[in-house]
Amino acid sequence: MATVSVNPELLVWARTTAGLKQAEAAAKVGLRDTKTMPAVERLAALERGDEAPTRVHLAKMAKCYRRPLLTFYLPAPPRQSERGTDFRRSAGTSSLLEPGVDALVRDVRSCQSMVRATLIAEDEVQPLEFIGALQKQTNQAAAHRLLQQLLPEELKTRYYHEQGARSAFAQLRSHVEQLGVFVVLKGNLGSWHTKVDPQAFRGFAVADPVAPFIVINEHDSPASWSFTLLHELIHLLLGQTGVSGSKVEHHRQEQFCNQVAGEWLLPDQQLKGLTLGQHADIAEQVTSFAEKHNLSTMMVAYRLLQAGRIDRELYGELHAAFLGLWRQHDQNKTNPSGGPDYYRVRAHRMGPALLRFCRRMIESDALSTAKVARILGVKPSQVGQLLQSQDSSRR
Repeated sequence: MATVSVNPELLVWARTTAGLKQAEAAAKVGLRDTKTMPAVERLAALERGDEAPTRVHLAKMAKCYRRPLLTFYLPAPPRQSERGTDFRRSAGTSSLLEPGVDALVRDVRSCQSMVRATLIAEDEVQPLEFIGALQKQTNQAAAHRLLQQLLPEELKTRYYHEQGARSAFAQLRSHVEQLGVFVVLKGNLGSWHTKVDPQAFRGFAVADPVAPFIVINEHDSPASWSFTLLHELIHLLLGQTGVSGSKVEHHRQEQFCNQVAGEWLLPDQQLKGLTLGQHADIAEQVTSFAEKHNLSTMMVAYRLLQAGRIDRELYGELHAAFLGLWRQHDQNKTNPSGGPDYYRVRAHRMGPALLRFCRRMIESDALSTAKVARILGVKPSQVGQLLQSQDSSRR
């Protein structure tokens, strides 16, 4: 097979940023042991520049490293993909899940840029004035006023009365999407075994006035989706693009967004309805109150801390207990194959706003089926059934 001259540094960079060790990468790329050299040594030789890769090798690397094929023809490795601010990651912290987060962010960026470019090309640009509206006045009073304008009080009442956290989230999501924001649930790189843990990534905001996106990790608890949605919406109001993970300590912006989001979902007057008893019963009382109001137990505990009704030590204990329960629940879940209809699940993740956009652009011939498939992260042959699934779910 014809070989290709590439900078071997690109091969090393692409593999390491994908979070793969040489042995794992060699298997995924399809390298095989020979009589004279194990597969992992063959990959090492390619990465040292001792051997030139074939076009087939590069195509397989592009797929398993989740990089465009053209990347391997660059003169040198590019800078890390622009993910914006790591809102909930403290300085100096790192995670083995970072490559997965970066790949997910690249997927989101690609989708958002295609939506944005199409809206501009079709002369449908209607810049949203609330994106970045708090840049010059970053205080809680201004944030509360703006949030109340965007999310009326009756929405909160309907939220509390929904039957379960998923339905409550759907109510909130629908209203935010009516404002012009695309809200997507995404927690993997296309298959269940590439799951990104919520502790590494909870949400992602793209603060673009033409096509703003909010992405929420679907693997978080449904009760947490609504809080993350509001949290990321406030980042949009601040004009901030970036990833939200789980490290919130000592980060002023995160505390600001948490406080405003928490006070909208659970205002002080409503919080007073939670009566705390003995120390041993508090976790049970918080859980019962949270379930009744379609709220996250961790968020309720956080609001109690804000209100001065529990101290930081007790909050830490509650947080650890609730996190442990969620992890146990998450571990008990199995491979989703054989579960709900694939297309309905996929439609739910993509969200009504993005699916409506895709349908409209296909019908007007503004986008081909292949381009819509890239936006939705499915095969072109699946686009029609996915859009039909949205129709059936509305009946």
